[in-house]
Amino acid sequence: MHVFFAQDISNDLVVLSAEESRHCARVLRARPGQEVVIVDGQGCWCYATVEQSEPRASSVRIIKRINGYRKRDFRLHMAVAPTKSIDRFEWFLEKAAECGIDEITPVFCDRSERRTIKPERLEKILLSGMKQSLRAYLPLLNPATELNMFLQQPRPQLSFIAHCSPGESRGLPEVCRPKNDVLLLIGPEGDFTPVEIKQAADVGFRPISLGEHRLRTETAALVSCIQVNTINGLM
Repeated sequence: MHVFFAQDISNDLVVLSAEESRHCARVLRARPGQEVVIVDGQGCWCYATVEQSEPRASSVRIIKRINGYRKRDFRLHMAVAPTKSIDRFEWFLEKAAECGIDEITPVFCDRSERRTIKPERLEKILLSGMKQSLRAYLPLLNPATELNMFLQQPRPQLSFIAHCSPGESRGLPEVCRPKNDVLLLIGPEGDFTPVEIKQAADVGFRPISLGEHRLRTETAALVSCIQVNTINGLM
């Protein structure tokens, strides 16, 4: 089933955006009457039929709505340092959106080698991941921020930081409880500095281990994402 996205699906007849229209008419070659799905990224999953298939203004007619489609009973928020190679960060976003994630905050750390991102492109990747995995909720991409500013924000009780420095740490399956909101903090290539680790600990972040081997930033982030979803019985 082909999935389309529109921010406003309050009316039964929905005119698709220029980009979605092109995809409908030129890539999928959809025809009037063809059954499709349209979502708003806020949990509304709608069965619909193609009304008009035109590159500039395709439209669909909704025939059935399901609100709160496959709504999760917890939220997973990941704060991740963008990688030097933006392709690797984009790869993480795509796979995390497919596996299940609710919120992402890019954070800049002392050892970050990348200090700029293009949120418009990243949002398109998240949108593609949502549609690919047949989800109705679009992950929220927060504005990029410095780590010290992020640490001042409210956080859930289950807030964890993954780092490679010596010290006692436990695996996520030992400390993460199902049906609870989770915040995970993943650092840059080169890891967090000792000062950053202490700052996170001072505001309540608990250290976690992802195993004995050193992982790249995007790998560590995706592993953590999968583990939380697995703990909640979703993978």
